[in-house]
Amino acid sequence: MSAAAAVIDDLRDESDELDALVGALDGPGWRGPTPAERWTVAHQIAHLHWTDEVALLAATEPDRFGDEVTRALAAPESFVDEAADAVVAAHAPDALLARWREARRRLHEVLRNAPAGTRVPWYGPPMSVASMATARLMETWAHGQDVADALGVTRAPTTRLRHVARIGVRSRDYAYAVRGITAPEEEFRVELHTPEGEVIVYGPQGAPQRVTGPLLDFCLLVTQRAHRSDLAVTAEGRAADQWLGIAQAFAGPPGPGRLPRAERDGDR
Repeated sequence: MSAAAAVIDDLRDESDELDALVGALDGPGWRGPTPAERWTVAHQIAHLHWTDEVALLAATEPDRFGDEVTRALAAPESFVDEAADAVVAAHAPDALLARWREARRRLHEVLRNAPAGTRVPWYGPPMSVASMATARLMETWAHGQDVADALGVTRAPTTRLRHVARIGVRSRDYAYAVRGITAPEEEFRVELHTPEGEVIVYGPQGAPQRVTGPLLDFCLLVTQRAHRSDLAVTAEGRAADQWLGIAQAFAGPPGPGRLPRAERDGDR
């Protein structure tokens, strides 16, 4: 099995897991708030549906996808929210769920059948098929976490988190660039512990800038689904410590992140 096919399989499984969370929800469940400001459960699925449709457009009609990039550049701070609002307004929950299922099925099929060496245009540099599938998995997991939090569900970590962590590490310099900060030239050492006791490592062993912690916690950090103070991710070195304060695995402007749990609980 190729690397791309393996990631596409994992993307399918990640999507199916989220589908199982929302598939039986009633109307109030879809309208329930999630940790993302102003976003309901329906907004989370609407965003995934919209992004799958845009990714499908990029993979099949790259010239038309250029229009989407133009729209994003015209409103970089609001185009994601506006797209989610439009999808929620246009479709009842059952129709939205059906459309998301169909969009992701078509996207997975197109990615699986793409010729070797295909590069898919995106909002940043063009991506390989494996990278596109990995990005979609990361976003599906992250928005799935918002849904799980909204529903009070604790999800068991899976080996698919390796993909999320990999993007989080590879996007280190992007997190600096999007904030107008010069990224460190030196490599960092990242050591992440899986629930099974394995250690996933990135970077040279002797690097003085080090990040360590549980795989799940690192993924929550780089997708900004939990505040750093609530996670067991630690840094050694000033540069590594700075990175943990700005890390983001997703494209676009810096996100607002999440408040510390103590502050959230204090608002109740």
